[in-house]
Amino acid sequence: QVELVESGGGSVQAGGSLRLSCAAPPYALSMGWFRQAPGKEREGVAAITRSGATSYSDSGRGRFTISLDNAENTLHLQMNTLQPEDTGTYTCAADFWRDSASLSVSRYTSWGQGTQVTVSS
Repeated sequence: QVELVESGGGSVQAGGSLRLSCAAPPYALSMGWFRQAPGKEREGVAAITRSGATSYSDSGRGRFTISLDNAENTLHLQMNTLQPEDTGTYTCAADFWRDSASLSVSRYTSWGQGTQVTVSS
């Protein structure tokens, strides 16, 4: 099992932006970003395939952009117009079996430790 490493979390005020990064295994077919808020279940925020197909949660669509730099094998999540409800631990994950941008937690087999994002009002 491959362990992933995230970076880029932090604390911002509402309306601010953050960019998360994650080292992507070169043989992962799909990757995703997931968020877990205190007391809530982990949920998918955005996902992408190697071919560039993307999907977003309702809360992330229009504000978040996921990208995968295949040359650098780095996954990014650009988050704009952050709101307090975006607060949580953000974790990247990799799927080595399917080329589909799924937001389902069960699809992913390798996970990072997570990076904290805190948005204050």
